[in-house]
Amino acid sequence: MKIMLAPMEGVVDHLMRDMLSRVGGFDQCVTEFVRVVDQKLPKKTFYKICPELHTDGKTASGVPVRVQLLGQHAQWLAENAETAVELGSPGVDLNFGCPAKTVNKSKGGAVLLKETQTLYDIVKAVRDAVPQHIPVSAKIRLGFEDKSLAVDNAIAITEAGASELVVHARTKTEGYKPPAYWDWIAKIKQHTDIPLVANGEIWNADDAQKCQEQSDCINLMVGRGALAMPNLARAIKFGDSPMPWPELAALLIQYSGYEIFGDKGRYYPNRIKQWCGYLKRQYPEADILFNDIRRLTNSQDIVDVLARQSSQ
Repeated sequence: MKIMLAPMEGVVDHLMRDMLSRVGGFDQCVTEFVRVVDQKLPKKTFYKICPELHTDGKTASGVPVRVQLLGQHAQWLAENAETAVELGSPGVDLNFGCPAKTVNKSKGGAVLLKETQTLYDIVKAVRDAVPQHIPVSAKIRLGFEDKSLAVDNAIAITEAGASELVVHARTKTEGYKPPAYWDWIAKIKQHTDIPLVANGEIWNADDAQKCQEQSDCINLMVGRGALAMPNLARAIKFGDSPMPWPELAALLIQYSGYEIFGDKGRYYPNRIKQWCGYLKRQYPEADILFNDIRRLTNSQDIVDVLARQSSQ
């Protein structure tokens, strides 16, 4: 079984990847997307999104991090894929699943699921541009407004030479509303021979098992579930119990150190409140924490509250 940490724009940055990969259980991470429009981007753009390129394309705990590209023009995506690999990315991932309106309006992400030929052209161009030993993966949803092209899109991506396909088991229109239609991944699997990774609505080990059974897919990608329970990957893989709240509060303090002294310190109060929104699903204590810090704007004041909770 391989468990991947999902790319989540504005949430799972290099700081979060570092921390969650230290908690353990993850075999691979994927970056937030690098937006490609009509030019070859400078190296600094890749280093900003993926600082792990400075450390052999891995987090501090040794988990590989694959650069993700998003765009609509096959040749520009191919040229930027070359740059990502030259800088040390252990693979290239292509985003055909982002549901954001701003991205879709500029013909990126999930809107391309309406254009099977475009998917093929992009994957083929990127596959041809990078060395054969470098994996080229893609992430899709089941469709844009409906699932009518789900199988055709997967076949096109396979025939274009993709090494791996992550399937978020919902359409763009379905967004993140439950349920996830894991059985559709099993339908796709009947038409492709590349490894599939199931994604969507995996919050605990029981969900993971049900997903694997219904999708006929052993490999998983988790995103929001890992934010709600930071040791989710270990719970799925090794049967660990959910991290106790005092231990999690200590982890939040560790995250505080990343954020405050990292390059996003000024965003820390909003980021920690955002994270509480995910944690409330698993931990009732997170609701209390949020109420205690929601009016606080000073980072140290928030850390002081966390310190009290971690010692309780």
